[in-house]
Amino acid sequence: MGNVEASHAHFSTTLARYFGRRFLLVALAVTLALTALITLFDFIDLLRRASAHPAASSALVLQIAALHMPYYLIFVLPFAMLLGGMICFARLARSSELIVARASGQSAWQFLSAPVGCAVMLGVLATAALTPLSSRMYSHAEMLDEIWLRDGTGPMLLSHGTLWLRQDMDGPHSAGRQAIIHVRDMHLQPDGKLHVTGVTVLQLDSRNQLLARLEAPNGQLDGKTWIFNHTLSFSAAHPPHELGTVTLPSAFTVARIRSSASPPDTLSVWALPGFIRLLGSSGFPTLPHRLRLQALLALPILAGTMTLVSAGFSMRPARRGGVMRLLGAGVAAGFALFTVSKVAEQLGKSGALPPVLAAWAPAGAGLCLAAALLLHMEDG
Repeated sequence: MGNVEASHAHFSTTLARYFGRRFLLVALAVTLALTALITLFDFIDLLRRASAHPAASSALVLQIAALHMPYYLIFVLPFAMLLGGMICFARLARSSELIVARASGQSAWQFLSAPVGCAVMLGVLATAALTPLSSRMYSHAEMLDEIWLRDGTGPMLLSHGTLWLRQDMDGPHSAGRQAIIHVRDMHLQPDGKLHVTGVTVLQLDSRNQLLARLEAPNGQLDGKTWIFNHTLSFSAAHPPHELGTVTLPSAFTVARIRSSASPPDTLSVWALPGFIRLLGSSGFPTLPHRLRLQALLALPILAGTMTLVSAGFSMRPARRGGVMRLLGAGVAAGFALFTVSKVAEQLGKSGALPPVLAAWAPAGAGLCLAAALLLHMEDG
């Protein structure tokens, strides 16, 4: 009991706030610097692509590059925590402030609690508050890119492509029934309606048995309603007959269908769970979206892990020598963790790894590495 009280007596909140403030300032500066650097390279690449499109102005290219910035900030955040932590802790070690903290009875785990907490807080803010802004800006940037730099041939314009949808059938006598909608070709009209041709609708009962097949030469999606013209009905109970214009409620809007054809990066962490459920019930693949969701949820832990890794490689006192070699090893370890995360992401996208494991494994590996380094340092 006395040891616990002594441990609490040794913990200095003033020192923790000081280390946390020093780390936060350096980490934010490194994050902004890396984001600006990547944005500069992105702007140069966009200029190169815009040279083949005379209608794309430099102002448009600058706008697209600026819209990418929140996405890049989230992307570089873990590596920025690593570099920022190494710079911060190396400065503290060189000025002997870490030695003074250790001499006052503080353990590495105690005075690292504030920097790690700041890193986790930045990760939480990036996931919870920045992803809605990032997804909206990234989606707008992708739309501008499709229109001006890719000749409007991308999937976001919903032009000349097939579509499969599975949805529940609404109605008092339709409990458990589903409809599978197949569209051979579609085109987005200027008024925002989705014009479709070659429509087939398979109506299934609760046991997935075929009730009827509807065929229509054309139709449109207006809001959340399908409108099919000159519809023919085929079923085992009745001979083929014409139904005329048929309307069906739709679980999807044009914007939702457009989002399903767009990268998962265009959706925020708050929109992803519901959208994943909607995609799954409609027959769309959900693996990339589930992987993106897990990666965003793991971001705060990954940011805190990178801070611990940076401390393990940069808190060595300057008088003991080998500091630059240790810092170089820290940068190499950061790149190795980044490579592991990208390999795990590709394995997750291919289905070789579950999304949860693919997203959380790099954070777990980095946490084990950081714990080993800090325990070795604490033991002398």
